[in-house]
Amino acid sequence: MNSEKRGPGFYVLTAFFILFVLFLYGPLSTIFILSFQGPNGGLTFPMNGVSLRWFESLLFEQQAVGDFGGAFSRSLVLGLMTMLTTVVVSLLAGLAFRRRFFGSGPLFYLTIASLIVPSILISLGIGLAFNVFGLEPAWYSSAFGAHLTWTLPFGLLIMFAVFNRFNPAYEEAARDLGASPWQTFAHVVLPIILPSLVGVGLFGFTLSYDEFARTLMTSGSFNTLPLEIYGMTTNVTTPVLYALGTVTTLFSMAVILIALATIAVLRKRRARRLAG
Repeated sequence: MNSEKRGPGFYVLTAFFILFVLFLYGPLSTIFILSFQGPNGGLTFPMNGVSLRWFESLLFEQQAVGDFGGAFSRSLVLGLMTMLTTVVVSLLAGLAFRRRFFGSGPLFYLTIASLIVPSILISLGIGLAFNVFGLEPAWYSSAFGAHLTWTLPFGLLIMFAVFNRFNPAYEEAARDLGASPWQTFAHVVLPIILPSLVGVGLFGFTLSYDEFARTLMTSGSFNTLPLEIYGMTTNVTTPVLYALGTVTTLFSMAVILIALATIAVLRKRRARRLAG
């Protein structure tokens, strides 16, 4: 048997990947481990026993600092608002950009320009604009708009890629069979692109749920969860902070797994329909 000889590039990339994984998951692992400190444990190693004390404190006790429940509910609602808006607008924009129209080029570049603008500047600009117009910044208005400047460009780029690969023969066949434009979209186009729409929704929710910089000056008087966690880092001196980090990380991972499972089911269903 002839085995392919691996060059030095393979080992360089392998070492880089290992360092990347350690850099990404090392801090998360540290927080996860320290969240199980014993009742007398502190914020650093070594561990002083193992217990669920800090999770119980987080879930069932009133904290002296921080509003975990309120911050989580605001982040959840804001994430869902951003997700739904990102999916709808990205879908409509993807359909619109399938044909060139006057100003389509400048409009596209203006849409994705927010990706290269520092997030803190967008947050500052939106907060100042609300103040100029005498409006009170709030997580459901100004922060919502700030998050859309972050999620919409990603959603648009995904939908543009999807429709660039979309085979128009399916639509032509539906029209030849007498389907109306709406029937063609609902029964042909939508089932094919639905897994991609779930991916857009996943991007919209997770980017919004974890966003800090664009929320910093636009959330108003009530914090979202990232802002609440940041505020806790200077006030909380117990591992309850790590317990909160562990819970929110597991929640984010659960959302991602549910979305991936949904995409897999939709793709299998689409494959069965095309085969039939």
